[in-house]
Amino acid sequence: MRFRHGGREALGRLDGDQVEVFTGDLFASPEPTGERLPVAEIEWLIPCLPGKMIGLWNNFNAAAEKNGWGRPAEPLYFLKAASSFAAHGQGIRQPAAYDGRVMYEGELAIVIGRTASAVSVADAPSCIFGYTCANDVTALELLTRDPSFPQWTRAKSFDTFGVFGPVIETDLDVASASVRTRVGGRERQNYPLADMTFPPAELVSRISFDMTLHPGDVILCGTSVGALPMKPGTAVEVEIDGIGVLSNVYAG
Repeated sequence: MRFRHGGREALGRLDGDQVEVFTGDLFASPEPTGERLPVAEIEWLIPCLPGKMIGLWNNFNAAAEKNGWGRPAEPLYFLKAASSFAAHGQGIRQPAAYDGRVMYEGELAIVIGRTASAVSVADAPSCIFGYTCANDVTALELLTRDPSFPQWTRAKSFDTFGVFGPVIETDLDVASASVRTRVGGRERQNYPLADMTFPPAELVSRISFDMTLHPGDVILCGTSVGALPMKPGTAVEVEIDGIGVLSNVYAG
């Protein structure tokens, strides 16, 4: 994890209600300093600093079946701007230039730990540092507002629309975990990660043949059924077994 305390930014490892402070490079064996801080005293930051965030579309079989989509032959993805990133506890804002519906999408996110270029599926796991929770926020009505040009980048990249955290879990059994999204305390999504069309290793491999992935880059694995628009003032929680809970309020 990353956090701010007393005006400084630092790395840490979450240990219950305490943060064990580390120094060094997140992806190059950081060292503990011996300092510990109460979680209640820190400000959460995004857990890494991605050069790019890649988001998957139509990557869960249940959602494809419900919506009548065919199974994609290759990963279908878009990019979210780095200026869209938001941390656990940070408010999600309504864009100034858009007053339509804004949708949550609870997702698993892959964090790249070492450079990956044209790697095989067998080698891809060694390029994965860990996993975190994500909320791929979307300005729903922008996607098809212009029939000549689907506006994926704009709809996905408003400030605070790339929410992820709170921590990176480096030892996660993806095949047995589920994503649960609660909106205003009510469960809206509950789906198994085993239902992915392209699982993490295959995603990393295939995307690495298109573009080089660097340490800190994030791949959102896509969402399943239950993604809906949010009402202003609503708290959205994305929980993944073995990682924790990402919580933000949509300020509207």
